[in-house]
Amino acid sequence: MTTSHEQALPGVIGSSAAIREVARTTRQVAPARAAVLIVGETGSGKELIARAIHDLSPRQSGPYIRVNCGALTESLLESELFGHVKGSFTGALDNRTGRFEAAHTGSIFLDEINSTSPKLQVKLLRVLQEGEFERVGDTRTNKVDTRLIAATNRDLLDEIDSGRFREDLYYRLNVVPIYLPPLRERREDIPILVEFFLKRYSDQNRRDVRRVSAEAMRRLREHDWPGNVRELQNYVERGVVLGEGPELTVEHLPPQLRGEAPPRPIRARTSDPAALTAELVRQGLRAAGPQANNLYDRIVGQVERELIEQVLASCERVQIKAAARLGINRNTLHKKLAEFRIDENGQSLPPIGDLPDEM
Repeated sequence: MTTSHEQALPGVIGSSAAIREVARTTRQVAPARAAVLIVGETGSGKELIARAIHDLSPRQSGPYIRVNCGALTESLLESELFGHVKGSFTGALDNRTGRFEAAHTGSIFLDEINSTSPKLQVKLLRVLQEGEFERVGDTRTNKVDTRLIAATNRDLLDEIDSGRFREDLYYRLNVVPIYLPPLRERREDIPILVEFFLKRYSDQNRRDVRRVSAEAMRRLREHDWPGNVRELQNYVERGVVLGEGPELTVEHLPPQLRGEAPPRPIRARTSDPAALTAELVRQGLRAAGPQANNLYDRIVGQVERELIEQVLASCERVQIKAAARLGINRNTLHKKLAEFRIDENGQSLPPIGDLPDEM
């Protein structure tokens, strides 16, 4: 029996266990005032979840304001979020109300919050903690009552380790995290999504494409979907537009699904170059099947070791600099050095079995 917390969310298509868990968490958190952090890959539907949180909350009658933090420069984003006064910078010809003020009594959704600068993160932290801010170029403090919903397609803990994101802001945002799984982790939802988009785009384009061939559906289900639901939506629309009969077939799919072009690789959700390299190696070996597992482990280990040795050399053996360049923290670097038996000078240590006995 489906509970009220597991009911489908507006605009969110799917019945998989992963989506039911997202729906449950979303419905539980919606009535509260706490900040929410939505984590998911690009195209996975984070804005749909943010909108559902607002629509299911006591603030539903208030404004819902969306800002893509990755689309603006630091100065423009600060003015966009907090407003400015006339003459505060070149081009500030009039006073302007920011998005936080516009979202008063409602909700504000900050997408790609990992793109914000340290300066803006300080102001965001203050809004979260005190509910107050100043417009750019102003000294008067403004109070605001708005709920902050943030989203990121990056691991913010990695961003913290690399010094790009404030730890205190992370814990204020991460009161209630919602992880939105990528489409490849909920493949059972693909037929439902395909059916939904097929009807939408058939109606919009005045076509009569009402079903998908078995082979086309098989290929859709086996694809890894690096662009997630947005990519699937695009491909179904393409198939409807190109289709001439009542059925979407393999011929209507893009080349990478027909096996005529290499698939676009899935981007590793990390800023660690070694982990990124490992992900690319994994994808390259996927076609080799289970027998490639040992080869994969050996290749990844060798790549990581050589990368660390090269970065240490380029940083003149200064481990703090090397860790920063690798995109990992110093403790992780120490663990890697011990794992690969590399000393503090970047030189290889002999295998454990070759060490002399203690005297």
